[in-house]
Amino acid sequence: MASSCNGGFRNGSSSAQRPLKPLTASNLKSTSFKSRVHSSHAPPPFRRSYPSNFSAAADGVPGRVRVAVRLRPRNAEELAADADFADCVELQPELKRLKLRKNNWDADTYEFDDVLTEFASQKRVYEVVAKPVVESVLDGYNGTVMAYGQTGTGKTFTLGHLGDDDTASRGIMVRAMEDVLADISPETDSVSVSYLQLYMEAVQDLLVPANDNISIVEDPKTGDVSVPGATVVQIRDQQSIVELLRLGEANRIAANTKLNTESSRSHAILMVHVKRSFPGREDALSSEIDNASHLVKPSKLIVRKSKLVLVDLAGSERVHKSGSEGHMLEEAKSINLSLSALGKCINALAENSSHVPIRDSKLTRLLKDSFGGTARTSLIVTIGPSPRHRGETSSTILFGQRAMKVENMLKIKEEFDYKSLSRKLEIQVDKLIAENERQQKAFDNEVERINQEAQNRISEVERNFAEALEKERLKCQMEYMESVKELEEKLVANQQRHDCDGFINGNCDGKELGSVSEEVSELRKLLQNEIQLRKAAEDDLNKLKSQFEQFMQPGAGGDTEIIRLHKILEDEAYKKKSLEEEVAILQSQLLQLTFEAGQAKESLERSVDSRMSQARHLQFKEPVNGQKAPIAPLYEHVGLQKILSLLESEDANVRIHAVKVVANLAAEEANQEKIVESGGLTSLLMLLRSFEDETIRRVAAGAIANLAMNANQELIMVQGGISLLSMTAADAEDPQTLRMVAGAIANLCGNDKLQMKLRSEGGIRALLGMERCGHPDVLSQVARGIANFAKCESRASTQGLKSGRSLLIEDGALPWIVQNANNEAAPIRRHIELALCHLAQQEVNAKEMISGGALWELVRISRDCSREDIRTLARRTLNSSSTFRSEMRRLRIEC
Repeated sequence: MASSCNGGFRNGSSSAQRPLKPLTASNLKSTSFKSRVHSSHAPPPFRRSYPSNFSAAADGVPGRVRVAVRLRPRNAEELAADADFADCVELQPELKRLKLRKNNWDADTYEFDDVLTEFASQKRVYEVVAKPVVESVLDGYNGTVMAYGQTGTGKTFTLGHLGDDDTASRGIMVRAMEDVLADISPETDSVSVSYLQLYMEAVQDLLVPANDNISIVEDPKTGDVSVPGATVVQIRDQQSIVELLRLGEANRIAANTKLNTESSRSHAILMVHVKRSFPGREDALSSEIDNASHLVKPSKLIVRKSKLVLVDLAGSERVHKSGSEGHMLEEAKSINLSLSALGKCINALAENSSHVPIRDSKLTRLLKDSFGGTARTSLIVTIGPSPRHRGETSSTILFGQRAMKVENMLKIKEEFDYKSLSRKLEIQVDKLIAENERQQKAFDNEVERINQEAQNRISEVERNFAEALEKERLKCQMEYMESVKELEEKLVANQQRHDCDGFINGNCDGKELGSVSEEVSELRKLLQNEIQLRKAAEDDLNKLKSQFEQFMQPGAGGDTEIIRLHKILEDEAYKKKSLEEEVAILQSQLLQLTFEAGQAKESLERSVDSRMSQARHLQFKEPVNGQKAPIAPLYEHVGLQKILSLLESEDANVRIHAVKVVANLAAEEANQEKIVESGGLTSLLMLLRSFEDETIRRVAAGAIANLAMNANQELIMVQGGISLLSMTAADAEDPQTLRMVAGAIANLCGNDKLQMKLRSEGGIRALLGMERCGHPDVLSQVARGIANFAKCESRASTQGLKSGRSLLIEDGALPWIVQNANNEAAPIRRHIELALCHLAQQEVNAKEMISGGALWELVRISRDCSREDIRTLARRTLNSSSTFRSEMRRLRIEC
């Protein structure tokens, strides 16, 4: 558990902690609270009476907020100094008023639910402030008791004092648990406790100090706030709760300031969960009427759950008075910021504002259940009797007055407004109609797209088949004509030769004429064969035509054949593209191969292994100046080119160490240009493609992401890096590998020149596909890439370089963007909100965004976003778009 440099653990060191005793029913102690015999577990028909100054009628209002002021009793030092505080503050407890004197003749008067003087006992404070809330919790309501005031005014004494030396000085926490334990039945009821502190905006467990970063979870349906990571202890007796509070106070962080020697540096929060069981109403009544009857059916138990939250807020302080410096100054800033956030929420509730900034601080998120609804809340404002507290007393009293106004606003909100309800219902109906229209339009578009794709495929197959038939017919016809022409030429040549020989010799015997006639007959046979071949070709052509006609008939199974042919064409195109990429990478690798001898290479590998073992030893050794051990000595002794050559080593360990060295070098901007010039980028892309080792792929992707942050983005595109990253994103399952790949693609998305290339090579679809991992770091990189891409598109559209709807919308990114626009993780939500604003700046995207539900998210961003610049951008975008303005008027939405 971290503590301030000048502070320490509250109430002593951690070594003095006493172990918790076993929580058994035998340790149950009797208390001053009225205990009753639980002969019947039915809830009491009437509520117990309240003190005279806290009427049942007043407390019966749901959401009642009570505020009391207490003047802390003087300590020994103040009694010795005889400091008189009455000259600036006058308490009138009988009138429940407090006068704050500005000067000798002017004073402001404030009214509170109760005003407690310095002589009021701890018991009196508990009965006035906390006991009604505890009784409401036992009746099934949620309740909260908070102590607010300047540092040193007695908040911890009022709320958390254990009273080891004097039982009369016990604080609200101990007395509240006494009443709860006295009222419940150990057999049917249960009480569990969690003790937390909010230190420097981190929720920490006071019972298990190692648990120092607990998340806050809000139920999306009910809005209830819970801390599932906190330690929960079942309480059975009073001694157990005292030991638990003592352990928590020992672990709470405190420090010594000028205003308080033991100033709390964190907000302490005690959460008490009460679970009670009662029989059904009818069975309970029947058992009361006839207690002697044994024929009553077993009653069905009703379980009632409630929560009591006791909050000891850290004291507000002025730095020039408290003397906080260094880490204590940071603690004071964090305390004042969280208290300021609490004040803003109370102001918003008091002024009936439409936006209550609950998410500005973890303190306000934890106390979300304390205001509104049926919750009962009591706030005790403490002021100190010393003159050094005068400067802060006015602001403390004004804080209590603002809390008083919350009650009036809660009553106003509870009035039933038929006109408002009608408007809300009308908006809900319009929203449902718009959603129905959007789904119907999406369904019609999908049917139209499928029909168009089927028609295109059929037309393409018909065209390809007709072209193939025509080519085959022309080929057969040309072969036939060439054969006939060749035979005719041979026949004419033979006739001329024989005629010439007969004219010269004058005597041709019968033997020569017989040979000529045999040759002529042979030529005729060849001609006959060619005629038969032509006839066979024509028959085949007719047969193919008839098959084509049968193929085109309905129900002939053409769609299956078309899909098969289309798939074959796509596979061939993908194989061709993959081969071209592989050839390009191999060619670039070929330029970097060296022709060193085998012995020299082996010696070099041994040398690098020894150097890398030294480098690993240096990495785990703490340097003198507190920085990491540099990897420069290895780079200077071995050389970048030789390190890159080891990426092709057959030894897996050498290859892994070499790629880690290159990744570490790529993390420094000064080395990136040298790595690219030496062919390191090409080698990393080759590793990403060739090796299936998850470590190599993860480290190589991280190095490529570092190189993609500067002027190397276009070079990565030229060498096929986008396709390789897309294929890696589709194959990888390790979240860290996907985070590196998503980071590299996100960096490329920020380049205006790569927009079309990213889309055509599957970069955007790969980025969206990585959301399947579900890891927050991966989703954050995906959201960053989408925001970068949308920003480049918006800039190009503004400059007139781009027209048409967004490529992100065409690739189907809009549903995912709308779904994660209100993600719980702040980095994801911030990037998605920026992406929505940039998409909305393009008027052509407006209708798609309205039908996709993005308009409602833009309206939410313009109202509830925690960042002022994003809220301003969303409002400006909605007001500048005529389409959005028209739809908002139709839905009666005001921005």
